[in-house]
Amino acid sequence: MKKIAWLKIAGLAVSLSLALTGCGGNNEDNASSAPASSAAGSAAASGGGDTVKVGILHSLSGTMSISEVTVKNSESMAIDEINAKGGVLGKKIVPVIEDGASDWPTFAEKARKLLSEDKVATVFGGWTSASRKAMLPVFEELNGLLWYPVQYEGLESSPNIFYTGATTNQQIVPSVDYLLEQGKKKFFLLGSDYVFPRTANKIIKAQLAAKGGETVAEEYTPLGHTDYTTIIAKIKEAKPDVVYNTLNGDSNVAFFKQLKDANIAAADLTTLSVSIAEEEVKGIGPDFLAGHLVAWNYYQTTDTPENKTFVENFKAKYGADSVTSDPMEAGYTAVYLWAAAVEKAGSFDVDKVKEAAKGIEWNAPEGKVTIDGDNQHIYKTVRIGEIQPDGMIKELWNSGSPVKPDPYLKGYDWAKDLSAGS
Repeated sequence: MKKIAWLKIAGLAVSLSLALTGCGGNNEDNASSAPASSAAGSAAASGGGDTVKVGILHSLSGTMSISEVTVKNSESMAIDEINAKGGVLGKKIVPVIEDGASDWPTFAEKARKLLSEDKVATVFGGWTSASRKAMLPVFEELNGLLWYPVQYEGLESSPNIFYTGATTNQQIVPSVDYLLEQGKKKFFLLGSDYVFPRTANKIIKAQLAAKGGETVAEEYTPLGHTDYTTIIAKIKEAKPDVVYNTLNGDSNVAFFKQLKDANIAAADLTTLSVSIAEEEVKGIGPDFLAGHLVAWNYYQTTDTPENKTFVENFKAKYGADSVTSDPMEAGYTAVYLWAAAVEKAGSFDVDKVKEAAKGIEWNAPEGKVTIDGDNQHIYKTVRIGEIQPDGMIKELWNSGSPVKPDPYLKGYDWAKDLSAGS
């Protein structure tokens, strides 16, 4: 990586610094060109006064609310912290909060409202890939800017999206490698029936085929599905070494409770989940999840000075029994990265902010992150963890340093055909 010149960004974080670099590049293969006119980055976004509006768009109702409400909370906390230090370019940030309602057309509709009617400078939002895919053409058409905070299946890059959650080589691929190294060769793939699980499993199957693993079964259920008795019977029959779980939302509540009802404990069958973090553990109940594995880039137990402050502040704001999680931390980080890019650009204009964002570093609660100017993803440390009886997650393994994002898996020979048609 190029040497980075440090630049202090006044009033953006508590005892945190930013680093800026001039490295750049073009967007990946599937990135489309945005129109020159900007609905979101205009003078209207800042109102020409002492405030600037930003959008927050998450599912505050429906099956995904179990996961998304607290991401909204962490983004709101970041805004409050930045405002307490003077705001951005001397303007206080005013959030306009909308409910995507776990409905992908609603996400597109609300995104259009935020950009066209509210004239927000940027939007923080989404969880499922279906919600992101629904919003993407709106942001590209109106030249808005979306900060997407959740791990996803990769094979995408848009000039109008910054991806602060993990892409595939920062979660899916290393977690499969970890399981293979632990002797888990036979995989049962279980997911919700939409783009993220299906694409993730397409990648996993290619990886297993190349590395001597085996896919013994592949099953999908609709989002919000609650009867897993037939699936669990199939798991028993297939006798896998591991269930790789890409279920999302409250379907996980039903699956893990019914798994326990079937007398299948973590000691009997390993499951590794990529959409269950501390908030979901709290909602499902640690008794049903203790001993099971997860793959993320951040846990509440992550040992950094910045995370200690983050957790303390979050509990002080939202209650002592509240927990933090990877998507919450990625949403929080997104707000600070956007604010840093705006300060560096000296403008809220979308195109200027995108250019300024290239190479920005920040000491986030998860550790150092860097915006990759080539694809607008960020460098992230990979972590495998085990859910504990108290609901916290114990880190078992990490990548040692932040991993460069590779959304199209160009660094893997076995993945060379995966991006076709994506």
